[in-house]
Amino acid sequence: MEVSRFAMATNTGFSRAVTISSPENRIELIDRPIPQPRRGEVVIRMLAASLNFRDVEIVRGTFQTAYRRPLIPLSDGVGEVVAVGEDITRVKLGDRVAPTFWRDWIAGDSAAAIVGTTLGGPLDGVLAEHVSLEEQRVVQVPAYLTDVEAATLTCAGVTAWHSLITVGALAPGETVLIQGTGGVAMFALQFAALLGATPIVISGSDVKLECARALGAAATVNYVQTPEWDRKVRDLTDDRGVDHILELGGPSTFSRSLNAARVGGQIYIIGYLGGKAGEINPLEIFRRRLRAHGVSVGSRNSFEAMNRAIASARLRPIIDSVFPWTEAPTAIERLESGTHIGKVALKF
Repeated sequence: MEVSRFAMATNTGFSRAVTISSPENRIELIDRPIPQPRRGEVVIRMLAASLNFRDVEIVRGTFQTAYRRPLIPLSDGVGEVVAVGEDITRVKLGDRVAPTFWRDWIAGDSAAAIVGTTLGGPLDGVLAEHVSLEEQRVVQVPAYLTDVEAATLTCAGVTAWHSLITVGALAPGETVLIQGTGGVAMFALQFAALLGATPIVISGSDVKLECARALGAAATVNYVQTPEWDRKVRDLTDDRGVDHILELGGPSTFSRSLNAARVGGQIYIIGYLGGKAGEINPLEIFRRRLRAHGVSVGSRNSFEAMNRAIASARLRPIIDSVFPWTEAPTAIERLESGTHIGKVALKF
């Protein structure tokens, strides 16, 4: 895949957008007409965006679903409402808003998360100077957050909140095992600490684990130095096992997660950073009476509840690095390197 560095160009009445073209998955900067809002829609002038592992796979053409090209990537960002269509009641001109990942999932369980309604694939995403979105799929963001901080909430923040709080009903004093130090992991660490839970973080980097401890991790395990990290986690809990596990590694780590969980514990299956291959014995779920939840971000209600909580606590998302939005290829390479802690963001 050719990853081009962009030439700058602006035309009156036009705004720029990043697209992935086919068949080479080439990243290009294009001019397109500024979108006009239809009934029930708002136009947002983008201020910042952030990357998720999903975005990298979509750009590279390795995601589990092949989306049409050309495609504007990325689901996460924040912008200012600069135009509104008819019958708009939830936001007004000048509001700073972020999109929801799912268009129709307002509340309740994920049955309303209809395939084909996600931003950045198959729908055009937010890596553009102006985007048009349905009013129902935007939420106002906490005023104290910077644009870059607010741009990290849509996927990583909501996924961690929906897992631990909306689904898991995390309680003070419970233990939470967090795999890695990426965007979802760092939000989970912050939320666990905020609610008085006990976060345990595993990573292959002592430098990252030191950062995790500074952010509130009660204990850490280096899984390179301790390959049987599940046994170490059980030792840390007096062999009881942990109450909640954010499973971000995928099949390669799932068996150890099962062993690290307490009887009746909960596992939130979110990612596959460790690869897509591996074996899972479902009898272990049965034997330990575990609850395994497949989590794909969360509802708009979860997003708004999370915003209220972080605003009350003045919580600030963990930002690894910020690039100009026209340097998206460099930002993608940063995320791919696996050396980041927290979120990789783009500024308009």
